[in-house]
Amino acid sequence: MSDHMKRLAMPRSWAIPRKTHVWATKQSPGAHPIEESMPAGMVLRDMLKVCDTAREAKKIVANRDMIVNGKKVKDVKMPIGIMDSIVIPKMNICCRMLLTGKGKLTTVPISEEESKWILCRVENKTRVAGGKLQLNLSNGRNVLLDANQYKTGDSVKLNLESNEIIGSYPLAENATVLIINGRHAGKVETVEAVSISSASSANIVSFKNKYETVKENVFVIGTGKSEITLPEASE
Repeated sequence: MSDHMKRLAMPRSWAIPRKTHVWATKQSPGAHPIEESMPAGMVLRDMLKVCDTAREAKKIVANRDMIVNGKKVKDVKMPIGIMDSIVIPKMNICCRMLLTGKGKLTTVPISEEESKWILCRVENKTRVAGGKLQLNLSNGRNVLLDANQYKTGDSVKLNLESNEIIGSYPLAENATVLIINGRHAGKVETVEAVSISSASSANIVSFKNKYETVKENVFVIGTGKSEITLPEASE
């Protein structure tokens, strides 16, 4: 499998020029799909613009100067995706990877306090040895619980230092959500209703703006208001 891709074949969510160069770096396998993330080196060079070349980006990563979700980045091709917290202490940079209103990946400046936690979507749940319940989260992390208190599609607020849940936001009426896929990707909406199908058809989420999408395209970011700093608020 190739380590690179042609820029003309890049995902549409990558907000970098397509015709200035032939090649683009391809992410290593990780917690995020290719359409919802970018490699660490390109985030440093093309999004944060803290360096001018791929070689300089490699030096930053080699020096362990880039921290994502509380852990030092060791691979310049590591995928950095939606909701990830990015910190570069030597440059006083704290930001979060999100989507613009047009569905393009962007970095949003956040406070140092906000950089210490992330929102994760509950992808599925697994019963493990000892009777505990394991939450499998959207960023590749897992959390063990004694009680079954969260549903698939809900979001949890995760402390990056302790890996403990410090808040939760259910996918229900009046939930504030970010649409992460589809033609409305990047829009922030308020949920009107969630229709659960008992058949093999997809579950549908309806919004107060009178349109709908499938449940997999929705990421809860709060109840009544957003818990994270959004791109519009940071400008």
